[in-house]
Amino acid sequence: MNETELPGVKPFLKWVGGKRKLLPHILPMLPAKFGRYHEPFVGGGALFFARRPERATLADSNSRLVRAYRGVRDHVDEVVLRLSDMPHEKATFEKVRASDVDAMSDAGVAWWLVYLNKTGFNGLYRVNSRNIFNVPFGDMTAPRICDEPRLRACSHALQGVEVLESEFETVLDRAEKGDFVYFDPPYVPMSASSCFVSYTKTGFDMPAQQRLVEVAATLKRRGVHVLLSNSAAPAVYELYSAFDIQEVSLNRLVGASAASRGKIKELLIR
Repeated sequence: MNETELPGVKPFLKWVGGKRKLLPHILPMLPAKFGRYHEPFVGGGALFFARRPERATLADSNSRLVRAYRGVRDHVDEVVLRLSDMPHEKATFEKVRASDVDAMSDAGVAWWLVYLNKTGFNGLYRVNSRNIFNVPFGDMTAPRICDEPRLRACSHALQGVEVLESEFETVLDRAEKGDFVYFDPPYVPMSASSCFVSYTKTGFDMPAQQRLVEVAATLKRRGVHVLLSNSAAPAVYELYSAFDIQEVSLNRLVGASAASRGKIKELLIR
């Protein structure tokens, strides 16, 4: 299966660690049948949009990302209209970046995030300790700022889907026996220089990775189907030594430099 043969629709956002390239490895690992689909670190949502489960709960601790999903789900006409006449220029990018996004409607947050995602450097979402988006202008050639067919396809896929702002541990309150949970957390860094956890102002440290292992084990004991992805860092092998680990290789989709977008090895864990 190559990318042109993948099912479903493509995500409306690029996201660090996006799983589009990994889908040919992930999809065969999903259970043939399951109850509700849960994704506590939804990010770009590549697996959700490919699988299109009938019942799903998507969640993330990034409030702006969650609100963007709700904006596309509930107000796609407004999002399309606002994006349709947005120019690709540095001055506009900097004005939009400086906007008080948290005071906007869900449609406004979706517009803000999609625009910056399409025109910012390498499609990164990064904030500082004050939760201020600080990615510079990307200066790429003719980005497709308003991909109306994709936005509408994603909106259609999100109809009836629950989208929550929550920490990953709250999946323990929702997932039931027979459900499926896919965890795609910020990865354990392969080295100190490769550490990138600035999706939210609080980050995602090693104690959080350890709590995730405990949550996954608890769900498995309940009879919930669990699949995780993470880096091939030595610490991950140690954390998940009691789990089934599969190694896969792929090209990184989004990164801060050309070097960080080369061939890498990742782990699928169940």
